Amino acid sequence: MLLPTDEEIRALHERYAPTPAAFDLVHTHCEIVCGIAERLLTDGGLDVDADLVRVGALLHDIGVYRLYDGDGRIDEAGYIRHGILGYELLKDEGFPDVLCRFCSCHTGVGITRDDVRSQELPLPVADYVAVTLEEELVMYADKFHSKTDPPTFVTAGSYAARVRRFGADKVARFRSMCETFGVPDLTSFVAEYGHAPV
Repeated sequence: MLLPTDEEIRALHERYAPTPAAFDLVHTHCEIVCGIAERLLTDGGLDVDADLVRVGALLHDIGVYRLYDGDGRIDEAGYIRHGILGYELLKDEGFPDVLCRFCSCHTGVGITRDDVRSQELPLPVADYVAVTLEEELVMYADKFHSKTDPPTFVTAGSYAARVRRFGADKVARFRSMCETFGVPDLTSFVAEYGHAPV
């Protein structure tokens, strides 16, 4: 499979970003997630396709652009849909399913069809969960940075506390990922990007 280059991915972000501020927020977040995933790969010696992880991390949040209105405001209430919107965007661009899935399968620690039903989420009833180690690594790396205003880095303890409201099974899932991939040292990322840790 021929993977898109960093430059091609950046151009795709630029094409779909409704404003320069949206591009800066989303593309920078994707770069940070990519950096965290690559650090985890290096530190953990994982047997995964590093090139696929890089591309998946750089593309995973591209669906966020479809949540902006004409005035540059984001639809916070519909944010849970950004994964499937990204999947559809990449499919429309002709990307293979293996890349599109990084969008639809990175939210939280995975959204199951039971989650969709029980929480009455505005998503088609399906499982949106990582099935490959590459998908899981991108999903996990994504937990350590947030596009809040202002953007922040998120510690493992803070994320575990946040995900608790969705059930003990979600906390256990996150802890399992911590054991599999290790907890990243965010110090250099905080210094480079200037986003405070929470």
